[in-house]
Amino acid sequence: MILLTGYQIAEKIYSGVNTVIYRGIWQKHNLPVIVKTLKSEYPTLEEITRLRHEYKIRKNLRNIEDIVNCYRIETNQNGVALTLEDFGGLALSKFLTATKINLKQFLEIAVQLVHSLGKIHQNQIIHKDIKPHNIIINPETYRVKITDFSISSRLVRENATPSYPSLLEGTLAYISPEQTGRMNRAVDYRSDFYSLGVTFYEMLTGELPFNAIDPLELVHCHIARIAPSPRSLKPEIPEAISAIVMKLLAKTAEDRYQSADGLRFDLETCLAQLQGSGNISDFSVGNADRAGQLLIPQKLYGRETEVAALLAAFDRISGVEPPQPPLSKLTGVGFFLAKPSKNIQG
Repeated sequence: MILLTGYQIAEKIYSGVNTVIYRGIWQKHNLPVIVKTLKSEYPTLEEITRLRHEYKIRKNLRNIEDIVNCYRIETNQNGVALTLEDFGGLALSKFLTATKINLKQFLEIAVQLVHSLGKIHQNQIIHKDIKPHNIIINPETYRVKITDFSISSRLVRENATPSYPSLLEGTLAYISPEQTGRMNRAVDYRSDFYSLGVTFYEMLTGELPFNAIDPLELVHCHIARIAPSPRSLKPEIPEAISAIVMKLLAKTAEDRYQSADGLRFDLETCLAQLQGSGNISDFSVGNADRAGQLLIPQKLYGRETEVAALLAAFDRISGVEPPQPPLSKLTGVGFFLAKPSKNIQG
């Protein structure tokens, strides 16, 4: 138990790798709070900086009611602590373990989450760690809020670098393909949609899209394997909802939803049909979706001739016969030749 001046700590509610979370009372205002502090008695500069970074991110989002508000940053022995809003909630991961939600409850929670995520993106912030552990739900009112901005970014787009799975930012089971650093693609706000898709998948089926023991295998699954649709696991899930989740889980960001508004429109359509007739009819998802931000596509279109010319020039200089047939399809901004350690950027 920690001793934080001005706060009465009641209980420990979570202990992670680097942080510990407590529930308590801010005595000055007699206000219930959540206290997030560092686990180590002598935290590293990196750990302290990450918590201070989270405080700065949260300060820019104080006007959004759909995220867990941050009151203050306090000095705690050799480190720091954040005091956060306590609205009587618990992590969605714990809630789903104890409670089986129906389709209507799923849609009501999903609509709230998408609305919250849209507000975050409007403030030019990428969350980068959307998962049930970072979603707080009040079990009585079903009000949900997003929390944990420790690795969030204010950048509209950033480049992820290849690294060992244990060193990647984010949670491996929910991480987007481009966030692994192995896609030669920048990370933008649409990365959060993929992680949200994994969360929806788990809420609907009780399972993750990919289950792998080896971390590198899990990275490969996110990049290259197509998950079975939720409907294939549970036939009672309507096709429209299954299609929404699979669109979120698209490997390339251009194939996912491009805005929270478009995603929320489809979810609200499903909810309205369910409330009106008790059924959800099939419809083409994504028709109301429009780009939420101006982003240059990370695909190359109509460059087969130029790519073939580049490959032929490379092979001519290196004295190798040109490959047959020529490359006909390109899926990213850059591509890797079959020859080791040679890389041409498109």
